[in-house]
Amino acid sequence: MIELRDIGFRYAQHQVLDGVDLSLEEGELVLVSGRTGVGKSTLLGIVTGLVPRFTGGVLTGDVLLDGRSIVDQPPRERAHLVGYVGQDPLAGFVADTVEEELAYGMEQLGTAPETMRRRVEETLDLLGIADLRARDLRTLSGGQQQRVAIGAVLTTHPRVLVLDEPTSALDPTAAEEVLATITRLVHDLGLTVLLAEHRLERVVPFADRICLVTGDGGIRVDEPREILVDSPVAPPLVELGRLAGWEPLPLTVRDARRQARSLPEMAPPEPQSSPASDPLLVARGVTVVHGSHVAVRQLDLTLSPGRVTVLMGRNGSGKSSLIWALQGSGRRRSGTINVAGDDPADLAPAERRTHVGLVPQTAADLLYLETVADECAAADTGTDAEPGTCRGLLDRLAPGVDDAIHPRDLSEGQRLALALSIVLSARPPVVLLDEPTRGLDYAGKAELARIVADLAADDHAVLLATHDVEFAAHVADEVVVMAEGEIVSHGTPRRVLAESPSFAPQVTKVLGPPWLVVEEVAAALARAGAGLA
Repeated sequence: MIELRDIGFRYAQHQVLDGVDLSLEEGELVLVSGRTGVGKSTLLGIVTGLVPRFTGGVLTGDVLLDGRSIVDQPPRERAHLVGYVGQDPLAGFVADTVEEELAYGMEQLGTAPETMRRRVEETLDLLGIADLRARDLRTLSGGQQQRVAIGAVLTTHPRVLVLDEPTSALDPTAAEEVLATITRLVHDLGLTVLLAEHRLERVVPFADRICLVTGDGGIRVDEPREILVDSPVAPPLVELGRLAGWEPLPLTVRDARRQARSLPEMAPPEPQSSPASDPLLVARGVTVVHGSHVAVRQLDLTLSPGRVTVLMGRNGSGKSSLIWALQGSGRRRSGTINVAGDDPADLAPAERRTHVGLVPQTAADLLYLETVADECAAADTGTDAEPGTCRGLLDRLAPGVDDAIHPRDLSEGQRLALALSIVLSARPPVVLLDEPTRGLDYAGKAELARIVADLAADDHAVLLATHDVEFAAHVADEVVVMAEGEIVSHGTPRRVLAESPSFAPQVTKVLGPPWLVVEEVAAALARAGAGLA
């Protein structure tokens, strides 16, 4: 149906894609995967027409729909054929309410009013959001916003839906709802979906094929099991299957549970504890109010040196509001916060950064200079760090980023890695990270986990808000779960994560508590004398 022929794309002297051929059939879901910055979003942008029209660069090759070239069609002229939903749905909204947003695209295409009304009603029912029709878009949860963004595209009746990281900002339950909706569109309506996602554990069970962007300009396209046999990016379930030598590789928890019966008897991992120490940050009775909405309600929290605290909860539970209040920039209605004898809210911004470092969800907000080299140099100078400190952190998180490139031209994951490097180069005693794994591949997340562990080992206190349960299982010393602005669960990851049907990592779902990560299974197999597969 839609075909990319001999596609090449380069920025200046950097060849991103070279000789790429890809055919998408009607009614299939193709998952685009690969390391951070290899060109996944660029590939999606070529299909939608956003690349190179709004990005610059040189595009060669052809894009065909039903055998007809559309490569020279601007995005607005293929919007009724190819729908696109980006990583941040709220940034793409143009109306105020759900119903207005669903109708906007059809208005631009000149759709008849009676047809518009019918399609809006059909889409509200299809996505299960009829009760939201009059809601202000800004008041919706992340999962609701994502479904509205998809609905706004679907009302124009596209034949291809292109999604860039559609679950990256969603809690596990909301992500499952969005993916179930997408799968229903594929199976029931014959919609073709091209979807890029780093959290493969969420999407692999739904994919018909995987398009692996290899990083040398090329791609590999095949069924999920064929690609994941040796793919450099693979979900924990596949890593567990590789370790145990299971054939075929399991793609669902159900498949893995059946094959897990072949594992030898293994001694479970021993619980670890660390001695108590005086906290670096103490928050008491913190309340944050936005208008008439209470985002954080009379919350108490302590952050201790040498410990990584992971903050979890559904979208809208108050995690980001709490983090900004702890940093001092976010307003709070009441409560006290103490860091080294000071309240961060009372400090000037420069002094505040020496007490509490924060990487927000929108990492690009921290980037303001013309090149990556300038950002790194300014970070080193502003924090009195050794020259090259920031660049060294960046090379660990996202290797190969060009010094001369503008930060706004980086991929989402690369921008995040740069922002993390800038904040961490100051090595403040308290580090706050809000969704730090968005846009990072598995290798980038593994490196981030090592950096977080290094910070903890150096007696920093780390608070990390995330929806990424697999990352939380790797880094957390303790887990705090929020709901409706309050803490509803607090304890070790083996208790809070392993006992939760929503937050349990894949290894726990297969083997049960207290198992959390593949590395624990590998160590247990080695101890049992089974060796590694």
